[in-house]
Amino acid sequence: MQYRQLGRSGLRVSAIGLGCNNIGGRSDFAASRAVVHAALDHGVTLFDTANVYPRGARGRSEEFLGQILGERRKDIVLATKVGIAMDGGRLGGASRATIMASVEESLRRLGTDWIDLYQVHKFDPLTPIEETLRALDDLIRQGKLRYIGCSRFAAWQVVDAIWTSRAASLNAFISCQDEYSLLAREPDLGLLDAMAANGLGLLPYFPLASGLLTGKYRRGAPPPPGARLAITPVLADHFVTEQNWSVLEALETFCAARGRSLLELAFSWLLSRPTVASVIAGATRPEQITQNIAATGWALAPDELAEIDRITAPHRAVPAP
Repeated sequence: MQYRQLGRSGLRVSAIGLGCNNIGGRSDFAASRAVVHAALDHGVTLFDTANVYPRGARGRSEEFLGQILGERRKDIVLATKVGIAMDGGRLGGASRATIMASVEESLRRLGTDWIDLYQVHKFDPLTPIEETLRALDDLIRQGKLRYIGCSRFAAWQVVDAIWTSRAASLNAFISCQDEYSLLAREPDLGLLDAMAANGLGLLPYFPLASGLLTGKYRRGAPPPPGARLAITPVLADHFVTEQNWSVLEALETFCAARGRSLLELAFSWLLSRPTVASVIAGATRPEQITQNIAATGWALAPDELAEIDRITAPHRAVPAP
C-alpha cells in the first residue's frame, strides 16, 4: 500500500480509501465487518462515510463502522460529512447550529471522541462561509475534529473558503472530495488548478463510475444481476450514456493493446493525477479490496497519459462571439 500526504497538511492517508456508503445498506452487519476487516488487513487507513449514509437508513453506516472498528479506530483516518439533511429534513446545510448538533450525533454513532477529517458535504448557499468555518474552527480547538474539508464545491467556492480562513485566522479546508474518473473529468476544468494553488488534496469518489470502469458492463446487454447500475436507476441514468460507451470502448482497446485491465487503468490513472491523495472506492466483498489495491501498480508513461487525454479529456466551452 502507498501512503500519501493529504494536500499540504500533516495528515497521511492510504492511496486507496474505503468508501463506506454501502455499509448498513447493500451490506448487512456481517458483510460490512468482513469488508472493513479486509481493508484493515491490507493497510487501508482512510475510511470515508457520512451522517446520511446509506440511502434509506441514514446514520447506520456510522453506527456499523463505529461498532466494527472498536479498538482499531485509533489506527485509521476516520472521515465523515455534514450538510445534507437527515430524514425529515433535520440538520441540513452548513450553519453553526447544524454543524454543532451534527458533529455530536456523528461522534456518538461512531463511538469516538474525535473525527480526523470532517467534510462539508455540499456548498450551502444560505449560510455565509465564515459562519461555517468558524463553527468548524471551534470544533478543532475543542479537539473534536482534527482536520476539515469540503465536497462538491465549485473552484471559486473553494478559493473563497480558503481566502476567508486566511483573512479570519481560521483553520482551513485541507481537501476536496469530488466525483473524478476517466468518465468524469470536470475537476480538470479549474478545480484542480485552484486546489494545487492552495495546497489542497483531492479525494475522488466514484472512481470506477459505479462499476462501468470495471469491464463488467457491455453496451446493449443487461447489467449483471445485483450490480449497482442494475438496482440504482439514478446512477444508471447518470453513467450509462452513449458518450460514456464510446469512451469506454476506446479505453478497453487501449488496455487490451497493453495487456492491462480497465480496473488497473482507472486506479493507476487517478493516482497519477496532480493533487490526488487517496481514491475513495466502495466495496461489498473482501475480494474487491484486494483487487482495488492490486490495480494501482501501472506506472503510465507520458505517451500513454497523452493518449488517455486524447480519449477522455473534457473540453472547455468556447464563448459565442
